[in-house]
Amino acid sequence: MTTPAAPIRFLLTPPLGEVKEHVRAELFSRALTQKLGRPVVVELAPSFEALERELVEGRVDLAWATAEQCTAFEPQARAVLRAVRSGLWYYHAALVCRADAPLTLQTLKGTRAAWVAPRSTGGHLLPARHLMARGLPPADTFSEQRFHGTYRKALLAVLEGKADVASIYSSHPEENTVRAYLAEHVGAEERKLIPFDFTEPTPADGLIFTMRMAEAEVAALVSVLTTLAGNGAGLEPLLGLFDSEGFVLSSKPRPPPRTARRVEYLAADLDARERCMRLWTPTGTAFGRDLRQAEGRPLEEVLGPEAGDALVALARAARHSGVGGRVEYRLEVEDETRWYAAEATVRAPTTETGSPTTALLVRDVTELRVLEEELYRLASFPLLHPEPLIEVGPGGGLHYANPAAHLAFPDLLVRGARHPLVEAAQAWARRGAAVGESPPMVQLGGRHWELSVSPLVEPEGLRVFAKNVTARKQVEAQLFKADRTAALGSLAAAVGHEMNNPLAYMLANLGFAREELARLKAALRKEGHALAGDVDDVEEALSESLEGADRLKGIVQDLRMLSRAPLEHHETVEVVPLLEHALSLVQGELRHRARLEKDFRPVPPVAGDDARVGQVFVKLLRNAVQAMSELDAPRNVLRVATYTGPAGEVVVEVQDTGMGMPPEVLARLFEPFFSTKPASTGLGLSVSHAIVTSLGGTLRAESREGVGTTLTVILPAALSSPSGKGTE
Repeated sequence: MTTPAAPIRFLLTPPLGEVKEHVRAELFSRALTQKLGRPVVVELAPSFEALERELVEGRVDLAWATAEQCTAFEPQARAVLRAVRSGLWYYHAALVCRADAPLTLQTLKGTRAAWVAPRSTGGHLLPARHLMARGLPPADTFSEQRFHGTYRKALLAVLEGKADVASIYSSHPEENTVRAYLAEHVGAEERKLIPFDFTEPTPADGLIFTMRMAEAEVAALVSVLTTLAGNGAGLEPLLGLFDSEGFVLSSKPRPPPRTARRVEYLAADLDARERCMRLWTPTGTAFGRDLRQAEGRPLEEVLGPEAGDALVALARAARHSGVGGRVEYRLEVEDETRWYAAEATVRAPTTETGSPTTALLVRDVTELRVLEEELYRLASFPLLHPEPLIEVGPGGGLHYANPAAHLAFPDLLVRGARHPLVEAAQAWARRGAAVGESPPMVQLGGRHWELSVSPLVEPEGLRVFAKNVTARKQVEAQLFKADRTAALGSLAAAVGHEMNNPLAYMLANLGFAREELARLKAALRKEGHALAGDVDDVEEALSESLEGADRLKGIVQDLRMLSRAPLEHHETVEVVPLLEHALSLVQGELRHRARLEKDFRPVPPVAGDDARVGQVFVKLLRNAVQAMSELDAPRNVLRVATYTGPAGEVVVEVQDTGMGMPPEVLARLFEPFFSTKPASTGLGLSVSHAIVTSLGGTLRAESREGVGTTLTVILPAALSSPSGKGTE
């Protein structure tokens, strides 16, 4: 079994941004992997110092490093490649200031400097050395020095008046070249800046190949990278990762580079009959054919029909339309499938009697096409991601939203920066997240969204992932409710136990006092005593106290019911007779409020306790009756139904036509001590829910404001014993 090769660890400097450069880095690693036959993993170092530490400690194979780092590590490296810009592998730094506030070296004293980073060559080290050599130590010269992380941010600090001077790299020490580099970072604002001094040249930044890599692999990669810009493979865009047009090997002798893979590249001029006026390739061959004697011959004959037919068709179409054209096609060349891109351009005749000619350019784009597949895979991530993803600018303007975001938030484009999602992300970014802080949450349309917010560097803004955590929040709410109910149960058990005995004394003494007072009142009346009338008032007060004590006893019983463990032994209970009995108990209130409709279908018995199940039915019926106003008695209906569910369970429905409940009330309906009635204890429905749950059933409520409420009790059917009797 072959052991997979360990990946090459390729470390990049941090100022490469957050968006475009990540994709470029991924594509570059794919290209190196393809060329080398060994996986290359690209990482972004969090800082210049971290990159240097990884180099010192020997934990990296390949690194994109500053000019100083390349020079420092070159003696112990396998090889160092320097970046080439404007044909040069060295560069200068230019000190720049605002055009409306010009500076010179003589007027720098007391100004403010905006640097890129402590280890940035062009953005700090090179100008700092330059000033030191001229007797202007930065610490003594500037009143303030700040590091901004990128060239763009340092230059913007000068433009915004937060600093007076900054520094930028330049391939040539002259103003027009500097302006080109300024325009890359600040666009049209470059005209507001002006260079006023240039440093000495320094070798360019570049790639360090460490001793962890084998010499053969280094030689292969050096060959690839030093020929990347001129081999016609279509991979030149990858050099944009380094803001470079190529690489050159440093002067230190290296092993001879391995020959890079040959790539097809063809240029031709065709006359009106598609004959070759001129034809050129770097090697004199293309498509497996010798092309050195091509002039004057038809292109199809020179290249063969397989390669030539498509090119001849392209040239003819371009000549007839007069606008040129482009085509990609596939060929089998030397038993290998290759992809080619061909472009045709029509040239005007050089004489009045001459005919237009067609310029043809053909490039082998096989390797670029392979990388494009990876690019499409990367680009498809936000499109295919199932969760909403948005990117917003500093002011909250929407830069991008994937299809999932538009589906979840249809008003995103309309509300823009005022959308709650955007406002929450911006508030988080302004506040700054502390270590261990929970991510921001947004509640919209009954759904809970957890936001993951990441700052973007170029372009500046925020990337926001929104994760639907509604199900998780519901589970958390249920767990919280269960914990709260358990705590209330423990409290209720303690309170009920402590109150039960004193309450018994109160009831007994109040009953005794009322009986004795009745006997005393009878004796006073018999004697015609004047105090007999006063005794009536005292007796009435005692009766009210006794009634209050009875109510308190009911509350204590409800509290104890909440905390009581489910009965382990149940008897079989017939549901319909219990419902009939419960209806008879509320009949007095019902006749003045609503009409009764019954739909009692046969149902099996349930396992439970007559008293407890009957208590549930009475409470549900009484609540339903009290929910309907006497003023609407002619239209009010109380509907009570029983039927057997699909799994054999017993279902009881109690439906009223009252005012209904809003969602916020419905959500808390079964919470202990929650009630919308001033005189209610809020224990009735919570006790009923506890009883039904203890019997293995469920109690649920559905309600619509202005329509009414339906309470549904579902209880499992009793299991019959072998003798046919219910479970004891």
